Amino acid sequence: MRSGRSATDWISRCPPDARAGVQALGLDALRRLGAATELRQLLAPRTPPPAVDALLCTALALLWPVPEPPYPDHTLVDQAVNAARQRTPAAVPFVNAVLRRFVRERAALVEAVERTPLGAWNHPPWWIERVRRDWPAQWQALLRAGNERPPMTLRVNARRGTGAAYVQRLAAAGQRAWLLDDPRLAGCAVQLAQPCAVQQLPGFAAGEVSVQDAAAQLAAGLVLGEGPGALAPGARVLDACAAPGGKTAQLLERADLELLALDSDPARAARIHETLLRLQLQAEVRVADARRVDPWWDGRPFDAILLDAPCSASGIVRRHPDIRWLRRADDLASLARLQDELLQALWPLLAPGGRFVYATCSIFKVEGEQRIDAFMQRLPPGSARLDAAAPGHLLPLADNRNPAGAATVPIAAPDGFFYALIHKS
Repeated sequence: MRSGRSATDWISRCPPDARAGVQALGLDALRRLGAATELRQLLAPRTPPPAVDALLCTALALLWPVPEPPYPDHTLVDQAVNAARQRTPAAVPFVNAVLRRFVRERAALVEAVERTPLGAWNHPPWWIERVRRDWPAQWQALLRAGNERPPMTLRVNARRGTGAAYVQRLAAAGQRAWLLDDPRLAGCAVQLAQPCAVQQLPGFAAGEVSVQDAAAQLAAGLVLGEGPGALAPGARVLDACAAPGGKTAQLLERADLELLALDSDPARAARIHETLLRLQLQAEVRVADARRVDPWWDGRPFDAILLDAPCSASGIVRRHPDIRWLRRADDLASLARLQDELLQALWPLLAPGGRFVYATCSIFKVEGEQRIDAFMQRLPPGSARLDAAAPGHLLPLADNRNPAGAATVPIAAPDGFFYALIHKS
């Protein structure tokens, strides 16, 4: 991760039988990396070689006091020393001494570390300041939420069953779960009491269920609409930044559409194909930069466009805790420019009366309401209308309330998201 590569990359290289355990320990360590870094600097002010530093920070993060530690102290220390013995034998006495000192003096050292911003919040200083500025009443709760383990939420394939029936099926398999009954989720969202490997989900391999957070599941309803304004069967829809294909699949599970899915990365576009194959769904998938329309657009307007734009992913940091350490403050300006370019390029492709859904998995306002406010100001007067059906910013909090105090969506602690729905006149 310190080399600039995501945790997803190195977890995917683990042997399948060890992957779940490595992922659980690795993500927990990343959630407490700020505190662990401060601890290492207290205990060993001179920075050790990178491999030793990484081992120490990982072990210190896993030794941090939590209600349910992954292993007893002596086991963690012993395994860290064994790892040092295999990779950096000369560092064994040093690693052993540092970790044993922390175990002996843990209460005082934790108290000292928690007096620093990095140790208290486990996010980079620039991130802390951005959240504080955007959400002055909720910033502390949001930072705490970013360090929690997320729930595991499923989307039942609407062509193959219902959420209620799948809850019963899970119960028969000994897995406790419940239906999320928000009507915008179309009776398809199920939350597990305990996360599990997808191989343990009944019907997963056969395409009967997928993993998708409740916040992400709101996209399909906004694109499809309901009542007199709903898309007609066979409507032409564009999913402009579609990989890995979760929202593409959800749209096709709920409606018969002529759907084009784009992604600029060939490897990520391949994942769309894999998703559709497992779910037994069909769409046209193309590798293309959505901003440069001439190579891929045939001139026929779309009835609806979903732009799930590239973003900081600050709303899903609890699922991908490496994001906070990989991102830099100046990334937000370049991402905002990309989001503006996508909005500007795709809007002309929407048919009159069409629906345009803009989404980001971000809690930063520069990627949400500020982008849409700026876009709407650039459009000619009367050419577009924002629909209040879109929730705006969703925050990953238990009560999930916006600054005005109105509930944005009655789903407890969804991933952080932003949605805007724009109608073209």
